[in-house]
Amino acid sequence: MPAVTTKRWPMLAGGVLLVALLAAGAHFYFSHRAPKLTGKDAIVLADFINTTGDPVFDGTLRQGLAAQLAQSPFLNILSDQQIQQTLRYMSQPPTARLTNDIARQICQRTQSAVVLNGSIGQIGSTYSIVLNAVNCATGETLATSESESSNKDQVLAALGKVAADIREKLGESLASIQKFNTPIEQATTSSLEALKAYSAGIQARRDKGEAVAGPFFKQAFALDPNFAMAYAVYGQISTNLGDAATGSEYTQKAYDLRDRTSELEKFYIESHYYDNVTGESEKAIQVYVLWGQTYPRDGIPHANSAVWYGFLGQCDKALPEALESLRLDADDSLSYSDVAATYMCLDRLDEARTTFNESVAKKVDVPDLHLTSYVLAFAQNDSATMARELDSLSRSSPESANSAIGAEADTEAYHGHIEKAQSLSLRAAESSKSNDGREQAASRLTHLARILAEVDDAAGARKEAAAGLELAQARYTKADAAFALARAGDTARAESLVSELAKENPLNTAINSMLLPGVRAAIALDRNDPAKAVELLQQAAPYDLSNIEFLATPYERGRAYLFQHKGNEAAAEFQKVLDHPGISLNAIYGALAHLQLGRAYAMQGDNAKARTAYQDFFALWKDADPDIRILVAAKSEYAKLK
Repeated sequence: MPAVTTKRWPMLAGGVLLVALLAAGAHFYFSHRAPKLTGKDAIVLADFINTTGDPVFDGTLRQGLAAQLAQSPFLNILSDQQIQQTLRYMSQPPTARLTNDIARQICQRTQSAVVLNGSIGQIGSTYSIVLNAVNCATGETLATSESESSNKDQVLAALGKVAADIREKLGESLASIQKFNTPIEQATTSSLEALKAYSAGIQARRDKGEAVAGPFFKQAFALDPNFAMAYAVYGQISTNLGDAATGSEYTQKAYDLRDRTSELEKFYIESHYYDNVTGESEKAIQVYVLWGQTYPRDGIPHANSAVWYGFLGQCDKALPEALESLRLDADDSLSYSDVAATYMCLDRLDEARTTFNESVAKKVDVPDLHLTSYVLAFAQNDSATMARELDSLSRSSPESANSAIGAEADTEAYHGHIEKAQSLSLRAAESSKSNDGREQAASRLTHLARILAEVDDAAGARKEAAAGLELAQARYTKADAAFALARAGDTARAESLVSELAKENPLNTAINSMLLPGVRAAIALDRNDPAKAVELLQQAAPYDLSNIEFLATPYERGRAYLFQHKGNEAAAEFQKVLDHPGISLNAIYGALAHLQLGRAYAMQGDNAKARTAYQDFFALWKDADPDIRILVAAKSEYAKLK
């Protein structure tokens, strides 16, 4: 295999002594005047100048360099999100090529310290890579590194060599470089073509969304079956698009190859393995904590820790993580969304709105933010903002439009417009199916089944649960279907699904600690064993305030207490739902909790409080579909209170 060597310029024999003295003087001068970077000194990566005429290097070398430099806990690389945001301020398209001039302008506008300008040239079969670190304020070259490869196959190795060299010249210790410097051909890929596809996928994901990006990552690991990060990113894209089975499959493939990756990539793969494959929330958090300690300038582990803490109902722990993520990635849209969602989880709705307004002022704009703003506006009874956000989502990608339909369906159900909620849900499911989103469609149908079960439409719940399971049987689809079937009286099918879920997900926190206790409790209630239902639901009590279950657990525990004729205990559970509008949001439990609270007060003999609670429910359902069974029953109950 041809060696990759650092470029050495030949010296004329007659000038050896003079050149040596000059070199020594130059080294002394450089080492005493070149500033060493600090944690506050950000670096902007420019696109490589490619004079070879070979398009395989376009975009690829910058991506490869970014992957190599990202291994460094010392360097602070300006994120692509920050670059895109700055390009917008410069009236440049977010896809603009980062020429040396544009990169320097970005560097100046973001008060970064250095631009890394790279180039690749070719003479015969030899390729030469040059990397310059330039002070973006003065234009002065602070450090230069060069490397040659004797053929195209060794270009990535040469790139890794200049990356390590420039790290040292910018002030990183040799010990750090030696510890965090997995060769690019091992950590990422040895295939230029695979890296080219991966780079195109990263750009497509950033510019056009998940669905468009997926095929590029599939191409990357088809070209290099050992490309762990290509599997990992494709797995996460699949998960984000609602295809949990595919997400789990490809995350597992990445996990099996994790020993071939850098430390940073290993953190990414292991954390997503616990996210997408095993569902072990505590282990995922442990990885994120270690990731954040090892790479203190990386906002991703803090953002994902915040998500997991919210998932566990520990939003007090989520908030400092979300705020730290935003501090580190002030132009990252997801950081704003995480902070706003965490404030909502803590019922600090005004602070959540302030966070969203800050993102608007910074022109940070992604669908997730609009969806967060929509449910926040619902909690704040702001119908104008709700309408505006739905319109914005509807004009975005097909995935965002479907999210808008789903959010609208939940709101309609909250107000007792069950027929409209059903129509919207079916429309969203059909749209998902037409876009190869069978799992998203299945999820929407089984979610609808749960809504129908809550309003005592047993036949409708069984129908939609069956339709969802026919499309796909991912873990959360099964869990929703099992709950709906249990509430609808089909306990045999519900028990079968419970057995499958327990067997298939032995370590999953959500399945075993939150969802299955709820399904088993519903089965117990169907068998007139409310004591067993309460016992099962107490197992899930640590997760009552989880921001993914929308307070379903305390709501169902309240129902179980009603079956036991324990009005005081039931009222406390339903009041818990009403006390946390930032968690319940537009889930149907928030509306039905008023009715159930009225039933609990009536059971206590406090008819005055019961009437008030019923009236609150009727106000929310003032124009509800008249023939909903739970509404008909509520009106009959209320009449007896007078």
